[in-house]
Amino acid sequence: MQQPENLLVVFFGMIATGKSYLASAWASHYDLPYYNSDRVRKELAGITPETAQQEGVDQGIYSQAFTRRTYDALIEFAMHHFQADRNACVVLDGSYQSLAERDLLRKHFADKLRLVFVHCVCSEQVVQQRLKIRATDPDAVSDGNWEIYLAQKKRFQPVTPEEQAMEIDTDAPVAVLVEQVTTELQI
Repeated sequence: MQQPENLLVVFFGMIATGKSYLASAWASHYDLPYYNSDRVRKELAGITPETAQQEGVDQGIYSQAFTRRTYDALIEFAMHHFQADRNACVVLDGSYQSLAERDLLRKHFADKLRLVFVHCVCSEQVVQQRLKIRATDPDAVSDGNWEIYLAQKKRFQPVTPEEQAMEIDTDAPVAVLVEQVTTELQI
């Protein structure tokens, strides 16, 4: 199995679309550094990843200012790996709801390495099922709920053809999804 090199893979999409599950599995498959926005956000807040923060939309650690701090930290973590090893491969995982947020990654990395966006999607029925399971999971890191999903749905900026993002429907077994990402990345 060939190790991916000089590559930043960004798994993104709305909550409960399977991006963290797939990103973590793909990174683990290749033994790659993996940074999850929910974990980073809670680490920055000084709380454990499993500590529930059921705050309203755009409140507390989910405010715009704290979100900016979180996504800047993701950039810093990735930059650190690429400064230490120009041939590194790093996996980022977050919603990256706006084109501006995705463009910020392009600004930082596009001229230095291969940058690939994996847009994770699934049906609303699957989102609802996943949110119900998450609500009863004491080890869940994400605080996403249906209210947050609906708010994201209103403001999530669609992927443009110019972005050339890979789209993955995550309603499939994770092994199939990992292989699909690998195949599409031509690794």
